[in-house]
Amino acid sequence: MPSRKFSAKPEQITLSFDTPGLLAGVDEAGRGPLAGPVVAAAVILDDLHPIEGLADSKVLSAKRRERLFDEIRAKALCFKIAEASVEEIDSLNILHATMLAMKRAVEGLRLMPHRVLVDGNRLPAIRVPAEAIVKGDAKVPAISAASILAKVHRDHLCAEMHRAYPDYGFAGHKGYPTPEHLAALRAHGATPLHRQSFGPVREALATGGHL
Repeated sequence: MPSRKFSAKPEQITLSFDTPGLLAGVDEAGRGPLAGPVVAAAVILDDLHPIEGLADSKVLSAKRRERLFDEIRAKALCFKIAEASVEEIDSLNILHATMLAMKRAVEGLRLMPHRVLVDGNRLPAIRVPAEAIVKGDAKVPAISAASILAKVHRDHLCAEMHRAYPDYGFAGHKGYPTPEHLAALRAHGATPLHRQSFGPVREALATGGHL
């Protein structure tokens, strides 16, 4: 009977499919205002507990955002809201401070995502595979959820800012450079909450506006 020859190295079967994993959506709020921190949120939704009505936070009413804010926090597998301070915005610039807030949000998640989808066209420096999606807050439910958390959290911060500095109207304009806000800057000067690297605040300080 002839002998059989066997390979000393066993063959391995390679699986071609990608193992599914957790998906996190990331978005920010507060890049344009003249005051207060920039806020970012990261959310991993639970497919077993879907949330109806998720959309870009900018197209939702304040009342609807507040309801979804509570529902997202109750039903999501996990979420994290993070900030970059006014001091960090002034030292890093608003873009890099926004990326820092996003990085903090992703790294603060209780569960490690398999993949991260970020609204916009830039990505924070994170150690997880990520993709930037333009108008992602209107296309991806997890990004929509993140946009709602970030927006409502920053609105709450603006209410606190209003209580601390009622002459500036933060509860209404949310720190954006509206005529009302610019008039308050000219009349009262800049507060410690204002971003000194932003043009209208620099102008107010140059004309004697205090901090």
